[in-house]
Amino acid sequence: MTTVHETISRRVLIGPGSLAAVPSEVDRLGGARVLLLSTRSASRAAGTVGDALGGRVALSFDQPVAHTPVSVTHGLLAELGPRGIDVIVAIGGGSAVGLSKAVAARTDVPQLVVPTTYAGSEQTPVLGETENGEKTTRRDLALVPGTVVYDPELTVSMPAGLTLTSALNAVAHAVEALWAQDATPVSDALATEAADLILGTLPHVLSDPVDVAPRARLQSGAWLAGLCLSQTQMGLHHQLAHTLGGMFDLPHAELHSLLLAHLMRFNLPYASRAAERLTRILGDDPAAVVEGLAHSHDGAVTLRELGVPRHGLELTAGRVVASPYPNPRPVEHDSLRVLLQTAWG
Repeated sequence: MTTVHETISRRVLIGPGSLAAVPSEVDRLGGARVLLLSTRSASRAAGTVGDALGGRVALSFDQPVAHTPVSVTHGLLAELGPRGIDVIVAIGGGSAVGLSKAVAARTDVPQLVVPTTYAGSEQTPVLGETENGEKTTRRDLALVPGTVVYDPELTVSMPAGLTLTSALNAVAHAVEALWAQDATPVSDALATEAADLILGTLPHVLSDPVDVAPRARLQSGAWLAGLCLSQTQMGLHHQLAHTLGGMFDLPHAELHSLLLAHLMRFNLPYASRAAERLTRILGDDPAAVVEGLAHSHDGAVTLRELGVPRHGLELTAGRVVASPYPNPRPVEHDSLRVLLQTAWG
């Protein structure tokens, strides 16, 4: 079997204070009319960038929504109306990045993204959009933001719960890449280093949230996790997260965080390469290590606590089995129902 490795061209700036480089990067892209997107949690950073860009900001928008509803995208495009834009600057977590991709997909405008969480979407060619309670994904290299600015100082104010769940979300990207059918030596190396870096650093960040140095290491690990996910196919973990998230409008990071250990127990007996690498990093029971971190969250740690009704488990299993993503373990209705029931609590 021939293995294919494809490198996506992008520009990355990383380091404390990198936010200050955004205006010059907009210049580099020839930006004269900028759409400035941000999550409300990133309002201070967006304000700094907006002030620096001045009259080049054609429109500021601070209401992106989780799971990128098509209605929000269409509403934003209608608000833009005849005003042309030539660069999108998105600052915030996965909601801002998702909306940036959705607009870029419809306008073919270059993106400059400043992530403030560890979601990793800024490195992937994947866009998940929700319409009528169903989340669909598309994969297109044109969706990858061409410029990404990582400034660990922007992550210092993240609440402990979001720091934990967002970091485990990034670990899920790395783990899923390790057992992907189209994994390559490059994706294996990226995923192994990402998992090691994130899981080795996360306890330090949680114990001292304002220390920038471990925050920078965690951000670097999330960058690598996003890269390896961009080069491999998503499996059952991401399919469940997309299906449940779209159906029940669930918080993305918490959902990934609570699902990960269950998916590791489900898949690792069928994924020897992934199991060997994760055991080398985490010891004899990698799933237990991840589960311990996930259960240290003050918020929801089961699907029931997150708001999934019991009847939703059967509906989810049916949708997934009807069109399963590639996965090391065959996705069968009965075993999947048991997994979901266990995660439900």
